Amino acid sequence: MLSSLQQHCSATRSSACITTLLKACKRIQHLQQVHASIIQRGLEQDQVLISNFISLANTLSISTRSYSTAVFNRVLNPSTFLWNTFIRTHCQSSFFSDTISAFIRMKAEGAVPDSYTYPSVIKACSGTCKVLVGKSVHGSVFRCGLDQDLFMGTTLIDMYGKCGQISDARKVFNELTERNVVSWTAMVVGYVTAGDVVKAKKVFDGMPLRNVASWNAMIRGFVKVGDLSSARGVFDSMPEKNVVSFTTMVDGYAKAGDMESSRFLFEQAAEKDVVTWSALISGYVQNGEANEALKVFLEMESMNVIPDEFVLVGLMSAASQLGDLKLAQRVDSYVGNNSIDLQKDHVISALVDMNAKCGNMERALKLFQEMPERDLVSYCSMIHGFSIHGHGEDAVNLFNRMLMEGIVPDEAAFTIVLTACSHSGLIDKGWKYFNSMEENYGISPTPDHFACMVDLLGRSGQLRDAYELIKSMHIEPNAGAWGALIGACKLQGDTELGEIVANRLFELEPQNAANYVLLSNIYAAAGRWKDVSLVRIQNVQNMEIGMSSCPVDLEAQQLFHGFLPPQLVVFYCCFYCLERVTAIATVVYEASLVAN
Repeated sequence: MLSSLQQHCSATRSSACITTLLKACKRIQHLQQVHASIIQRGLEQDQVLISNFISLANTLSISTRSYSTAVFNRVLNPSTFLWNTFIRTHCQSSFFSDTISAFIRMKAEGAVPDSYTYPSVIKACSGTCKVLVGKSVHGSVFRCGLDQDLFMGTTLIDMYGKCGQISDARKVFNELTERNVVSWTAMVVGYVTAGDVVKAKKVFDGMPLRNVASWNAMIRGFVKVGDLSSARGVFDSMPEKNVVSFTTMVDGYAKAGDMESSRFLFEQAAEKDVVTWSALISGYVQNGEANEALKVFLEMESMNVIPDEFVLVGLMSAASQLGDLKLAQRVDSYVGNNSIDLQKDHVISALVDMNAKCGNMERALKLFQEMPERDLVSYCSMIHGFSIHGHGEDAVNLFNRMLMEGIVPDEAAFTIVLTACSHSGLIDKGWKYFNSMEENYGISPTPDHFACMVDLLGRSGQLRDAYELIKSMHIEPNAGAWGALIGACKLQGDTELGEIVANRLFELEPQNAANYVLLSNIYAAAGRWKDVSLVRIQNVQNMEIGMSSCPVDLEAQQLFHGFLPPQLVVFYCCFYCLERVTAIATVVYEASLVAN
């Protein structure tokens, strides 16, 4: 089609024919052919034609930006109209810094901005949070007499709100002689962004007219501060809801851990876009329900909804939680076959984390090394992967490499590397990192860090050192640290220390059956069967407080009935209901020895 149009226009220099050719362009190659025709016909200075060319180049691909810039640079004395097109296309592609640079160049070259110039520049200031530049632009708007322009004023309110200058946003709002629903909504959004939901609600209540965007802004404000009750109240009061309304509530309930309500509203939505699906999938992942996330993804696929990068990142996180290597390989292959940009930080970081946690360390390392920039998160993913798959030395070496690259570790990074040292018995290195936390990085060790060190010392048989370390803690030791020590006592067969630690745990967690089971196992290993029986009875007595809320499975009752004393049946059924069948089998066996 393009070639036939070119032949039709070959005998004329008309820019109208070239404009027709431009409209027929579907690929960059077509654009280049038309550009050749423009040059041949001497139309490079036709500013309306060049404006159309630049606009089309922007819609075809952002990769043509340098190409369209070169075409623009060939124009002598660009008009304000052409400058506006040039600036607007940069802004539409989210090249905000280039948008501001183009505006500065425009003024330097003597062109005069108008009411169509400033909105794109103000939006660019908002996108980069360059509030000082924004204020300078605001000054230019005022000097040009455009400060009462409603669209201009709304754009300024939006910029100041997004940049955290809510008082300036309110000042612009108050000075507007005319306001519409968009300017009112911009003010609500500004307060929501600032986290001031009280003032946002006050503005919202004062609106003479509201649209769906106004209602959605108010819902988002309440969701942001965790007030789901008020958010639901606004949602239920809406005269008309759209996909954004439902998505905001689905996401809000998911973040609050209420997946039942999240799923209910998801099902109620008449329209669901990929963002809605992503909110539900991410919600299940964030709440540790990876299998449900996978089910939702398969449901989404069956409805021919094309996943975006955020859905796939959620899918990768689900695979990471499950630690399923085959699933990880399928997800990796799926991502590779769906034109997802692996250069985006959150995508490649999720891929690295998934492969590392699922044991495909070769693939994880390849992706990690191909990353244009490696940050603390990506390093921690790899270190954690090495750690959980028994490569402690590799984990430590990578941690050292991270430090050499100037990346400063945080609390989570130290937890990961100390865990790696614990799993591989690297006592000296563990102490080195533990001591460096406060000395070199000003990080006070948390109970989790102490628990890692206790586990490291306990696994290595240094139980007394581990006990002394707990006693030296500057904060109250939590159950994690004591739990690591009693586990080590069981491993090393230290009954005396095991009793001391168990009694401390009984004080902290009187209804945690695992602690009683550990002590009874320590007694059983020492042949102290009478003490095993006493610990079991003590556990049953402590569990009676919460026994009425424990779901007792009939199948479990049949399994244990006649094999254990009646008072122990309910207790072991609780374990059964908590899917701890393997542990129970051991307990049952030991209890039968006591009975005999």
